[in-house]
Amino acid sequence: MQLRVLKQAPSGYTLSPVPDSGWSAAPSSRRIWVSRLVLLALLVIQAGLSLRLQNTAFEDEALYLFAGHAEIDHLLHGTPLYGAFDSYFSGAPVLYPVLAAAVDSVFGLAGARALSLACMLGCTSLLYAMTRRLFNERAGLCAAGVFAVAQSTAFMGNFATYDALALFLLGLAAWIVVRTADSHPLLTLLAAPVAALAVAVKYASALYLPTVVLLGVLTVYQRRGLPRALGRGVLLTVATVALLGAGLYASGYLAAIQSTTTARAAGTTPSWTIVKDSARWGGLAVAVALVGAFSYVRSGRMSEMPGWRGALPGARWRAALGLVLVGTALLAPAYQLHLHTEVSLHKHIGYGLFFAAPLAGVGVTRLMGAHFKYPQWAIFLGVVLLSSGMSQAYDNFHAWPDSRSLVATLRPYMSAHGTYLADTYEVPVYALGKDTSYRQWNSTYTIDYTNRSGQHLTGAAGFKAAVADRHFTLIVLDRGNPTGESTTVREALLHSTGYRLIGTVPYATAWGTSRFELWAPS
Repeated sequence: MQLRVLKQAPSGYTLSPVPDSGWSAAPSSRRIWVSRLVLLALLVIQAGLSLRLQNTAFEDEALYLFAGHAEIDHLLHGTPLYGAFDSYFSGAPVLYPVLAAAVDSVFGLAGARALSLACMLGCTSLLYAMTRRLFNERAGLCAAGVFAVAQSTAFMGNFATYDALALFLLGLAAWIVVRTADSHPLLTLLAAPVAALAVAVKYASALYLPTVVLLGVLTVYQRRGLPRALGRGVLLTVATVALLGAGLYASGYLAAIQSTTTARAAGTTPSWTIVKDSARWGGLAVAVALVGAFSYVRSGRMSEMPGWRGALPGARWRAALGLVLVGTALLAPAYQLHLHTEVSLHKHIGYGLFFAAPLAGVGVTRLMGAHFKYPQWAIFLGVVLLSSGMSQAYDNFHAWPDSRSLVATLRPYMSAHGTYLADTYEVPVYALGKDTSYRQWNSTYTIDYTNRSGQHLTGAAGFKAAVADRHFTLIVLDRGNPTGESTTVREALLHSTGYRLIGTVPYATAWGTSRFELWAPS
């Protein structure tokens, strides 16, 4: 074997430095386009999960839509309002109901629900943008994925109530405080009117205002120190409270805020039931967020670049961020535990998940490992979150009956001079449209009745007297979901010779079968 001797390199020749990696973590147009395409795919999946849910209007949807139409008639034509909506709505009746009714007048219920879908898609986009600034691109995409397939997200994305709009505004306020952390302090004030509007749309949104403020304080503290961070927090708090105070003074909605939010009547739901359902609807996502929080406290490095040397936030700051974001996910369950009620809990879970999702995104990236070393964890979590979110959203969206048969049965009995009583009167009022008016209907919750003797009666006595006097043209009782004094009314009907059962309308929900009963004067 003959060895080949290489020529000596020319003098002055040196080898180029060998890079630590064959790739770069620096931003590039290719990276941006790939990330945006992945986000777009997640948004398409989210839209599909919401649009697959089909049912007629729920009573809350029907209430806000016909109330919005009444408010529009009042604003444009001076038509008197009889519903006293501002006394019991959970949000200002001149905001979301008017907006949704305006859309409904052109595009119907599908259009009003599409408005909610647009808001929820906006929430996911804002979540991605916020998480990307807090952590990195991959965490942002994972956070968006966790949030996009949650049952709360799918449900609210096809549900015409103020929840989607309120959450979008909260998300926008949170994104603003994170985005403006490096900017002039006055730019942070852009979040104040957005946050105040979120509370006006839904009063319970105030529960999440401290999170928005603390998130702003933490992001500024990381970049500019404690004094400036506290200054911005105070500035944002004062501006938001001032706007809310001015709005409350001008509107007079204090009674509604107390009855629906701050001094809401307690329920009877057992605490264990609330804990169990909270864990079922959001437990896995919160658990992944906890994994992300603990791993982030342990190691603040988010870059996978070999030899990376950059400034890391301190462990205390990382712990504080984890406490704020993950702790927010527990606010709604804790408050409803206090009230012993599960009303709308499956929706309220989504508010906390929005704020916990950034750390859930970190948790997914840490479970996968650097350079997708353990992709099976992300696949497993994705499959479980997607399948559970789909099934839970479907069950929750079919918890109320399809009202088409009931509405078709009621239509021939409608007249301009009729008076009607129903457990869930909101649905026929909305579905029957111009064939009836909400002023003709009474629910089984309250009544203000004067009998033929001139005696003024309320409550159970009022309902019994109204049945005895054959006051109602038609009575519709839901045997599967009796509300208010429904049982009292039915007992009075069974012992009355003035009414007869003229028909039943069977229905099925995700939880079983039942029927509507229709009673008319003999």
